[in-house]
Amino acid sequence: TPAGEIDRRVRDTAGLLGLERVLEKYPYQLSGGEQQRVAAARAIITAPALVLADEPTGALDSKSAGQLLGEQGATIVMVTHDAFTASWCHRILFIKDGRLWHELRRDGEDRRRFFQDIIGVVSRLGGDAADVL
Repeated sequence: TPAGEIDRRVRDTAGLLGLERVLEKYPYQLSGGEQQRVAAARAIITAPALVLADEPTGALDSKSAGQLLGEQGATIVMVTHDAFTASWCHRILFIKDGRLWHELRRDGEDRRRFFQDIIGVVSRLGGDAADVL
């Protein structure tokens, strides 16, 4: 890959995740949220077909989370306890006690409506989202 292309990808990805001001910093100079955004940037900068992620939006604000999840051409397989993050998905598997408990598919449904569907499933599980998403 030509150096100019690499520089463009770095700048574009940094802009997507609000990292422009940290490009010249060392890792120890970054906050936890900045470190998580840099990790997300590393995962998407090469435009992979598949990304495996554990709580990818945990330290991101809602705008950055939406940009990360909404503008990628990649398939993202993630574990999350956050209904907002899950609402960006096309398919959600709810796991309870180590077993598949329920499945939701977005199937073109509006994201906000899908969020409500997710909340409904979580409430049927007793409201303990930490064990189901």
